Amino acid sequence: MSLVSVACAVGALVAGLGVVAMALPGRPEPWLAHVMRRAGATAAWAAAAVYSLGFFGVLVSEHAVGDGADSVPAPACRDGFDEATREGLSHHRSSYLPLRFDCVREDGSVYSGDPDYGWMNGTSAALALSAALLFIGVGYATELRARKAAAAS
Repeated sequence: MSLVSVACAVGALVAGLGVVAMALPGRPEPWLAHVMRRAGATAAWAAAAVYSLGFFGVLVSEHAVGDGADSVPAPACRDGFDEATREGLSHHRSSYLPLRFDCVREDGSVYSGDPDYGWMNGTSAALALSAALLFIGVGYATELRARKAAAAS
């Protein structure tokens, strides 16, 4: 998992440096459209990176179930929880969209196998929405510039 994290961090750093480079002298014109495109690409890659961390977390937890001795109930539902929380544990439910790995007790109550899925869902959704808005904004700005140029001529 750490190799994936390093790759995501390096990718985000490279994309972020590309956005910062737009503020330096020698930037292309119209620079605002370029900045918005690069910021949108950075947000999209960051959303993909955060989602992939959660995706592989759910995948690893799902893979650990039924994989040899002491694998049922899911290790993600047992490891790091006290005995009172694990009492009556019967099965698990997992989902990739939204990310979650829920542990279900015999009485029907549920607890999350990893509370980090909440912030991963929110962060990836916010970053994806930001990327979409930036790309829509670039299209709107380009269209507005073209209309002003047509009206001026």
